[in-house]
Amino acid sequence: MDQKNAGLSTDGKEYQNGDYILLKDDENPNLGVYDKPLPCFGCGIGWFSLLLGFAFPLMWYYATILYFCNYYQKDPRERAGLAASAIAALICTIAMVITVAVMIF
Repeated sequence: MDQKNAGLSTDGKEYQNGDYILLKDDENPNLGVYDKPLPCFGCGIGWFSLLLGFAFPLMWYYATILYFCNYYQKDPRERAGLAASAIAALICTIAMVITVAVMIF
């Protein structure tokens, strides 16, 4: 134990007045970085865009742009939702192309 916290207990009963010791993990300094909830009601921009895309398909294309611009580098938890929206945009595009081709020919 270092000199700064020598003799201090981590027991919660002793710290009811609001004085707490910050506990850190020396092996994993990123521990707790992603404790903050995701935006858009906690499900992330990608999943929110996927759900909203069924009413407004342009949301799928917006999420696809975010996916290809590596928006998920800010928070890796966003990657799955953005990828799902990109796949939905691809399926929507293929369906539109087939529909237009059938109507023209």
